[in-house]
Amino acid sequence: MQTNTPISTPTRPTLTHLIQLDGVRFIAVALVLFDHWTMERIELPVGALGALGVTIFFVLSGFLITRILLSSKDKLSNQPNGGLSKYLKTFYIRRTIRIFPVYYLTLFILALVNEPPVRQKFGWLALYATNIYIAFYHTWMGTVDHLWSLAVEEQVYLFLPLLLFIIPRRYVPVTALCMIVGSVGLRYVLYRAHLPWFIGYVSTPTCLDSFGLGALMAYGWLYQRERFVRFFTPTSWVWLSLIGFIAVGVLNNWISIDSPRGYHNIMSDVWERLAASLFGFFLIGRAILGFGGLMQWVLENPVSQYLGRISYGLYLYHNFVFNVYHTKPTHFTVRSWNWLTNQLPFLNSSYFFQFSFFFFLTLLIAVVSWHLIEKPINALKDKFSY
Repeated sequence: MQTNTPISTPTRPTLTHLIQLDGVRFIAVALVLFDHWTMERIELPVGALGALGVTIFFVLSGFLITRILLSSKDKLSNQPNGGLSKYLKTFYIRRTIRIFPVYYLTLFILALVNEPPVRQKFGWLALYATNIYIAFYHTWMGTVDHLWSLAVEEQVYLFLPLLLFIIPRRYVPVTALCMIVGSVGLRYVLYRAHLPWFIGYVSTPTCLDSFGLGALMAYGWLYQRERFVRFFTPTSWVWLSLIGFIAVGVLNNWISIDSPRGYHNIMSDVWERLAASLFGFFLIGRAILGFGGLMQWVLENPVSQYLGRISYGLYLYHNFVFNVYHTKPTHFTVRSWNWLTNQLPFLNSSYFFQFSFFFFLTLLIAVVSWHLIEKPINALKDKFSY
């Protein structure tokens, strides 16, 4: 079995880079792009793959952020007031350096080129409140729809650091379990109240089962390493949880035939995210230890690793390159594709070519963004170490 870090528990666990998690990021963003660009063309009996990709990102964030915060708290515990000031300052400075520059630059550029939802809802976007807008006004936001998940992440960052600092370490697992149960329970309450399905989909409190599972992993990895290794070593858990997610999707489609709510019945609105979270939980847990064989190659090959590193840009930009429902025929990418197919008509023979074109454009923007903006700015994080 390939491992990324020693199994023995150190006095203060180091924040080593877990290489296969970059491959997991690649899988998550690939699911999102595939789902968003094949809508209306490919129907699968497993629910929305884009939602699965986003959920994997949430579980991964829960693990990485909790690992960082608990490790930082341990390091600073002998300082006056437990080091709360440095704990919060370091975390928020590093998060700001990683996330804000390219996000706000994107908003400003899109506002300058008059992207309608950016101009019209700039304040909501700037405050990372797109999910609140969607839930409050019961409507989506066009080409900025996907930014709801980034809003959820930022809102979690507002309360999770302080929560993990205040509660004693031994209560972290209980807190995580409360997040899981409370989130599923709230989705059920919203479902029973007959509210629009997307309220339970985009609201931060209804996403916390994913983050809670990630927090449980972080606690086990830091403080119960031997138990963590025993629990996540069997690869069978990954495949069983994947089968569970597929089963929820199949059952959802079966129920939707006679359900007055159609596709958005109790399976999709309440249980699908938990099933996706459990798959993400076992996938990430096993990747932390290190897959072998074919999965090791999938997660560690140079392409997966690179695309995983630039996954933030791929996710951020893809909806502006092309959106099935909101991109107009006059959009630059559509006009470019039409010009290209006029020169090479055979490209219209399969949607594969058009999908590849959108991916190439998104990849090009993400690569430029990574090397010219994100990577140089990220280097500043070294000045604010945990």
